Amino acid sequence: MGGGMSTNGSPIKVGLMVPANNTTMEIELAAWLPAGSAVTTVKIPRGPGFLTKDTLPAYRDNAIELARQNFSLGEVELIAYGCTAAGFISGPAGDAELQTMLTAATALPVVTTARAMVNALQHEGAKRVAVVTPYHDAVNTQLAAFLADGGIDVVRMDTFRAPDVMALGRITAAEVRDLARATMGPDCDALFIGCSQLPTHSILAELQREFARPARSSISATAWDARRMPVAA
Repeated sequence: MGGGMSTNGSPIKVGLMVPANNTTMEIELAAWLPAGSAVTTVKIPRGPGFLTKDTLPAYRDNAIELARQNFSLGEVELIAYGCTAAGFISGPAGDAELQTMLTAATALPVVTTARAMVNALQHEGAKRVAVVTPYHDAVNTQLAAFLADGGIDVVRMDTFRAPDVMALGRITAAEVRDLARATMGPDCDALFIGCSQLPTHSILAELQREFARPARSSISATAWDARRMPVAA
């Protein structure tokens, strides 16, 4: 597989994979990518509940098969696996394995949102972060463990505790902004908003100015990682 570097200003053809319920990431990812970029989205079927370690293997296998069927070299230059929880629930090794399996199935480089969040926060030099999510406590614990593996401690966290994906889809950018403001503190190097369904494109720059510290989200981190990824040619 030949390749070149996707520089910050060069358009990218991205094959995006998100859960079937996701209504946010395709639009916001495109907004954060360089002008002229194209996003082709494949939605991964799922039930109404959040992913768990028990449901993750079937979800992962389905994603790999859908990638094989829908993404080919030339039509897209890289894959963005945009389900935050599906990455961090499986842990760093499991997320890396999925990345390898998707590349093996498609011959394309892969950015996973879970790894992108660590890469972006490490790039900012963040060691102590505030985190906002829609997840329940058990899932949040797994998110914190994934970040800790990258040398990033979660010192403040709050959550919407959405009961299902329908409730998740009703969370507004204003609500995310308000919870971020209530969660962020002077003892944090950066803010991270986890989950690629939560809308953040309209609020991150405002929060970053307000806190005078980096503010990242699942989607913005994925776009940042994609922009620096060597792409297939």
